[in-house]
Formats: sequence, structure tokens, C-alpha cells
Amino acid sequence: MYWTRKELKDRAKQVLRTSYWKAFLVSLVVAVLSGGVSGCSFNSSGGSSLSLPGLNNSWGDIGNSSVMAVVVIGAILLALVVGLLSVAFQIFIVAPFEAGEKQYFKQAAAQNEINMSYLVYAFTNGNYLRIVLAMLWSGFLLFLWYCLLIIPGIVKSYAYGMVPYLLGDNPQIGSKRAVELSNQMTQGHKWKMFVLDLSFIGWYVLGTLALGIGVLFVTPYYQSTRAELYLVLREQALHKGLSHEKELNLL
Repeated sequence: MYWTRKELKDRAKQVLRTSYWKAFLVSLVVAVLSGGVSGCSFNSSGGSSLSLPGLNNSWGDIGNSSVMAVVVIGAILLALVVGLLSVAFQIFIVAPFEAGEKQYFKQAAAQNEINMSYLVYAFTNGNYLRIVLAMLWSGFLLFLWYCLLIIPGIVKSYAYGMVPYLLGDNPQIGSKRAVELSNQMTQGHKWKMFVLDLSFIGWYVLGTLALGIGVLFVTPYYQSTRAELYLVLREQALHKGLSHEKELNLL
């Protein structure tokens, strides 16, 4: 099935014409969660000094070395704990909300169903663990590709890009099947998807110039367009026999 950037964007604009601010709030929640962890900082420049009058210089040097070793070990442990907490936050909180965001925009595009409760879709009806595992699996595979080389990582980011939408259609589809089907759906479309993303650069540049806040106002337009793309690729997958309506809960 042939698709063009203009068609997808026009349909996205049509959906947003009556629901932009709800879409904006959905995108804003995910944006805040995604940046919330990285926004935390630990300032160790305040410094503290240890003065032990009454001790001679040799004992002072030994004491300072011991304190420095403890400080270094403590800093390393703190960094590890913060890193683990950040990863856990991304896996167990941010990723499910991102899946909910995709579900919101997909339902708005497919059925004009403007329901902000879809933002917590992953946390309802026993879907949470399945969605977390599938998002984790696709993220892990993508991480391995980026470890190999940047270009293959970018290509695979498009190959796995339909996973959250598939989980919205059927949370029980399974991690490996979601990745497999997403890869099949995007075959022959990755370059056009890349160009589609490039077409938003002008908007994002303007948003960045507006103290970065403007980017938040562009995100609903982008997400709505990507949801329209998923619907086209899903219809094509059904037509080609890559999937069936029962698997995607479309009956």
C-alpha cells in the first residue's frame, strides 16, 4: 500500500483539529517522565574539609588518604545506585507510559476515540508485565545494534518502531512476535520513514529556538503522524498475510 508524507500529515492534522490540547497533555506527561530522571543532579562541588589539629603531618596524610578512598568508593557506589535506579525507572515506568502514549494516538487516528485514559493502558487489565517485557526486549535488541555501529542501530530503530503500537492492539502478542512483525511491517519503508522524520526537523528547530519549550507543541503532530503510518502499515500487513485480524484483536 502506497503512502505519502502529505497524506499522513493531513490525516494527523484532521485528528488534532478537535483534540490537540488533550494530545498535548498526553505528550507532556511522557516528556516529563522521560526527562525527569536525567534532570536530577548530584553536586559534589560543595566540598568539605577535614581538619584534625593535634595530629602531625604524617598522621594527617594517612587520614586524608583514608578519607579520600572512602569518598571515591562512596561516589562510585552512589553512581551505580543512581544508574540502576535510572534504568529501572526507564524500564518499569517510562516505557509503559510510552506504550500508552502510542495507544492514545493510535486509537485517536483509527477510531477518533479521544480518551486520555489510554495513557495508562499498560497498567490496566493485566497488561503491564507483558508490555514491559516486550518493550524491554526490543530495547535490548536495539541497544545491541547500536553497540555494533550507529547506522545499523538507526535502521533497527525504524524496524522495531511499530512494537509499541502492536502491543496496543494485542498486549499478549509476545515479545519476539512483536519484534518480528514490526520488522516485517517496516521492510521497504525504512527510508521513507526516515525522510518522514526529517520533514519535522524545521518544526523542531523552531521549537528549540523557543527556549526548547516549543518542541513540546510539535510532539503531538509528530506522534499523530506516526500513528497514521502504523495504521497504513498494519493494513498492508493484513493484506500481505503477515498477520491476521485475530492476532491484532481487530475482529
